[in-house]
Amino acid sequence: MCGDVTSRHLSPRLAFAIWAAAIPGAIPAFGVELALARPVPSIKQAAASEARPDTQSKGSPSAPPDTTPPVAEPSPIQPQGRAYLFRGALGLIFSRGMDKLAAKLERAGMTANVYEFTICNLITSTAIEDYKRNPFPIILIGHSMGGRCALQFSETLRDEGIPVSLVVTIDPAHLSPDVPSNVERFINIFLSKDVLGGGDIKPSKGFGGHYASYDMAQHGEVLHINIDKMDLIHQQLVSKIEQIAVTPAKTEGEVVPLRFVVPPKADVELWDSGAVVSAHAGDTLQTFALLYHLPLWSLVQANKLQENAPLAAGQRVVIPRHLMPLIPAAEPVSQKR
Repeated sequence: MCGDVTSRHLSPRLAFAIWAAAIPGAIPAFGVELALARPVPSIKQAAASEARPDTQSKGSPSAPPDTTPPVAEPSPIQPQGRAYLFRGALGLIFSRGMDKLAAKLERAGMTANVYEFTICNLITSTAIEDYKRNPFPIILIGHSMGGRCALQFSETLRDEGIPVSLVVTIDPAHLSPDVPSNVERFINIFLSKDVLGGGDIKPSKGFGGHYASYDMAQHGEVLHINIDKMDLIHQQLVSKIEQIAVTPAKTEGEVVPLRFVVPPKADVELWDSGAVVSAHAGDTLQTFALLYHLPLWSLVQANKLQENAPLAAGQRVVIPRHLMPLIPAAEPVSQKR
């Protein structure tokens, strides 16, 4: 027969497999319990099974175990953060940086929407309803009067028992509220001498989150109408917001607020807060600047010390940090002795 396969040479098992494959829906129609309990083999699989001897029935060793590595279970999907951005007065003219930042966040795969500060209460109510249906990290960013809105937004969420992952105010208006206690991270970038903005926002009583304030008054090139458009700030905010869903705000050790006046020509690095480390005898702030790759001016201002002042063994030193493990680049020189 030269390899022909006819029905008289098929076992009942193989014939059943061919019949089942040729008549779609036949197995459910006849309710065959065995077929419903496990997949029906293909014709090739059934033929291979017929040709293979049943070694286990003859007392031969069983087949070697399957060493194929199991398929890894997908990691749980982290809740996607949602950013609400608010323009200031005449925002379509003077606060277009909020639109540019929102576009960058969307290109990074995040949900970001821009609103006028005049509808702050309406957007807050909608956000509360959305959060109660499906909790997600909330990010609030505002320029000028939009910064004031972001803080008022946070206060309303506090009254509803809803946390805010990050609030960023960019030269917020004077008379803006303090940072409420439900905010986990707060950053203020402002011009202290500005009459349109200039809001020097302080933490409220009971605030225990991460706080960093950056006064850009010594940067003559930065104005109220362009401070919201600084690309360096945008890049850092996008990176920070991308990490929020997987970076807990709770950290070990003391959390120290940071307040800086950024020197002329110095770049802004948006640290989240300060951490406390201990000095060794002979250390200086220059030692720690090299150790943690920090600009010396940031350590001088955070610790209110001269840059060459010797530090006593065990003396507290405040280190600006991001919300990630604080890992030094190498041991300080004083520790190698």
